Amino acid sequence: MELHALLQAALQEDLGHHGDITSHAIEAHNKRAVGRCILKKNGVIAGVQIAQKVYLMLDSHVNISIHYEDGVLCERGSIVFEVYGNAYTLLTGERLVLNLLQRLSGIATLTRQYVEALQGTSCEVLDTRKTTPLWRALEKWAVTLGGGKNHRFGLYDQFLIKDNHIDLMGGVGKAIESVLRYREAQGIRAPIVVEVRNLPEIQQALSYAGEIDRLLLDNFTPEQVARAVAYIGGRLPVEVSGGITPENARQYAEAGARYISAGALTHSAPALDISLKIQPL
Repeated sequence: MELHALLQAALQEDLGHHGDITSHAIEAHNKRAVGRCILKKNGVIAGVQIAQKVYLMLDSHVNISIHYEDGVLCERGSIVFEVYGNAYTLLTGERLVLNLLQRLSGIATLTRQYVEALQGTSCEVLDTRKTTPLWRALEKWAVTLGGGKNHRFGLYDQFLIKDNHIDLMGGVGKAIESVLRYREAQGIRAPIVVEVRNLPEIQQALSYAGEIDRLLLDNFTPEQVARAVAYIGGRLPVEVSGGITPENARQYAEAGARYISAGALTHSAPALDISLKIQPL
């Protein structure tokens, strides 16, 4: 969904038919105010541009002074931005703005932890499709702000042959051959990644090393990854996934993984604690 439409739907969800009835009751529309976005924990900021868009959608006369841009690592107590305008506007947009900032900044912050754990290696951090429905573009953008890379965006831009596909087809080789035929027939230029679970599946996949793009080792230990990488011998790049955390990510990189994909980046990132304090002018 296009961002403007997504934000409109989110505002409508909050405002319903009657708007912010509490703010109406205190006649907030008759007051001028300033809102200060304050970081309550160290983290990477993500969503400032979107917060600005939300407020300008509500009232084109709002004035926002941005102190820290998206992607910046900020310390607790930092004032990320100040927004000046009608008090009703500031109150109306407060929760949507905070929901966006806290969620996206949490993703960016967790991603940065993975990236820092891998510093000095050639391994890159990838996200997955384990995202909030309709928020995928936002959450994947937050990953990039944290220093990670986007994996496939949807089911349409990469062939990812997973365990279910392999089991349905009766083997790795059959699944790969079916994908190769389909890709050729449809003229689709999307890359092919093959998930493997054990050495026999790696052996089968390597028979197609010149036609596929990457092997995905799922739920391997670092020791198993090291043995698999040695066996693969550089014939295909190796991606690993399954139970990888900032604490053990470096072990996988040092075992020879070229990529680490972590669903946790988007499905388990804790929201960054951020507040928006609104005061009269």
